[in-house]
Amino acid sequence: MKDLTTGSIPRHIIRLAVPMAAGMIFQTMYYLVDLYFVARLGNDAVAGVSSAGNVQFIVMAITQVLGVGTMALIAQAVGRKDQADANLIFNQSTMLAFACGIAVLIGGFVFAPMYMNAVGADAGTIKAGTEYLQAYIPGLGLQFALVSMGSALRGTGIVKPTMLVQIVTVVMNIVLAPILIAGWGTGHPLGAAGAGLASSLAIAAGVVLLSIYFLRLEHYVGFDRTQIALRGAVVARILKIGVPPGGEFALMFMSTAIMYHVIRNFGAPAQAGYGIGSRVMQAIFLPVMAVSFSVAPIAGQNVGAAHMDRVRDTFKWAAIIGASLMAVLTLLCQIKPELPIGAFTSDAPALAVGAEFLRVISWNFVAAGLIFTCSGMFQALGNTIPALISGAFRFLSFALPALWLSTRPGFTLHQVWLLSLATGTCQALLSTWMLLGQLQKRREPRTQPAMAG
Repeated sequence: MKDLTTGSIPRHIIRLAVPMAAGMIFQTMYYLVDLYFVARLGNDAVAGVSSAGNVQFIVMAITQVLGVGTMALIAQAVGRKDQADANLIFNQSTMLAFACGIAVLIGGFVFAPMYMNAVGADAGTIKAGTEYLQAYIPGLGLQFALVSMGSALRGTGIVKPTMLVQIVTVVMNIVLAPILIAGWGTGHPLGAAGAGLASSLAIAAGVVLLSIYFLRLEHYVGFDRTQIALRGAVVARILKIGVPPGGEFALMFMSTAIMYHVIRNFGAPAQAGYGIGSRVMQAIFLPVMAVSFSVAPIAGQNVGAAHMDRVRDTFKWAAIIGASLMAVLTLLCQIKPELPIGAFTSDAPALAVGAEFLRVISWNFVAAGLIFTCSGMFQALGNTIPALISGAFRFLSFALPALWLSTRPGFTLHQVWLLSLATGTCQALLSTWMLLGQLQKRREPRTQPAMAG
């Protein structure tokens, strides 16, 4: 356990963010490595795997419920020096992870074909996406165990073990991808299905490795058979904090699904270009996401310790660091957006779509950094409803106009990119305003009742 209630806040942010960024970069390489080899199969395969990969958002929505609730409650327990409550939260989270994993396995196999039929641009896209999803669903189910254990460690201020496990799993995925997708060494290429299978096997290895760490090396929280039976009151505490962030990711899934739907008439090259562009954008976001992820345990422990000045300082420093990083990344995307897109496709129409998307949407990077930082702060405060409100505002202000525009004559992809840019900026302003209001309420002392005469 690492005490984050004392010492330099910027130093804590950097100490936590650097290994988390490294782990997240390696984790994102799951998708980039798959995308690299799948791109060699053609636009249908790229469009299929990219649109199928959007299902990750709905799984992330559920993992957010589990992960955010677990991390926030354990961080606050650490701040209060209440190890017993931290351990109880961890074991309840573990059982919830098992139940959610089973549900994803069942639901994924049932609904995967239906989803791809709804968003696929053509038969080839639908086929590739369905094959990928069916092979990746076991990995999606195992994600819950990784999230539960990783979130517990993050709440205690420990991030390196999770990073090391992520690195191992990504290396495994890199080795398996060409073997399973392209048939290197076997002569039996599995195509899009191989991409999903490689990720599932790598995630399974990660679950085994992190479980071994908890059994042998972790001492602050650990598996306890007497605490695995689900307790309604504890589950309610986890869900109270975790459900709104889960709703945020569900809205992101719906928003991205609508994006694929409204651009489907432009064909597989458009969906492929957007899919590559959005994956590149996610990779670009990783450093700032790591900063925002470090905010939650730092501010959370200080909330538990009632050090509100340090909570406010955490937001200030995270916003400064995040905005600075995003400003640099925006500049890079304005100079040569074709460069990262061209690493994954040489198809001229797909390259043009991806580059234009990245050039326009990069103006939203600083705003996106603020959104991530505010979300981390809301988690630390234990009140995540404002983040859900801002996410709902973003979804409605994007989805409804996008669907309307897609029915109008002269509809273009550029209009969709501009709409996404405008709604993202508005969400950042709304999130920041609500967070400052929450911090102001915590600053004001409670009024003491008047003593009877």
